Amino acid sequence: MNDQNKDLPQALITGGGGELAQSITVKLKSQGFEVLCPNKSHLDVTNKESVESFFHSQVTTKLELLINNAGLKEDSSILNMSKDSWDQVMDVNLKGSFTCSKFALKFFLKNRYGHIINMGSYSALSGPSGQTNYAASKAGLIGMTKSLAAETGKRNVRVNCVLPGWIETKFTANVNEVVKNKALNEHVLNRFNDKKSVAEFIYFLHRKMENVSGQVFQLDSRVGRWI
Repeated sequence: MNDQNKDLPQALITGGGGELAQSITVKLKSQGFEVLCPNKSHLDVTNKESVESFFHSQVTTKLELLINNAGLKEDSSILNMSKDSWDQVMDVNLKGSFTCSKFALKFFLKNRYGHIINMGSYSALSGPSGQTNYAASKAGLIGMTKSLAAETGKRNVRVNCVLPGWIETKFTANVNEVVKNKALNEHVLNRFNDKKSVAEFIYFLHRKMENVSGQVFQLDSRVGRWI
């Protein structure tokens, strides 16, 4: 950490190699944050020793925002899905968020201030065919968000979940046009979300909605059933 950053509030974004993470980094830096945005080679969320080492060497007491953004998608029918594929998706999307949250909470609970934002997915709500591992991991993330918010709220720690919507990045680049067009038709505004809009919302949620915790925010125009 540079000396000039030592007094800045600190944010940590996992999965830093992704385009969404980079967009959020730009927004937070423009608002005066020191942003840690490591890729997998610097912070492997599936490896506890890697997480512990990173927090010990890079994270300071100024940490106030953790964004669990690291994600993995390996779609297939369940009959063709290997145990390794199931485990790897769960390890990144759910267990990785759990591990990073535990280390961040050591700072947040002591400081009586902090915010965890879990990056979820609409798949957790819709349960699309061919995504049993991914949908289950993201549904688990919603449950973890709510339970952790209830557990830590008395210490002024917030936990929320953001479903950014379909964003055209490398993460969705290999999706075939039929699936993509089907998803687009489910949006009543007939357009996808974008990285910049998500980054703007992340900042707004953290800085301007400080009385909000335990909530799930869907950032697109797909309208689900009200039950």
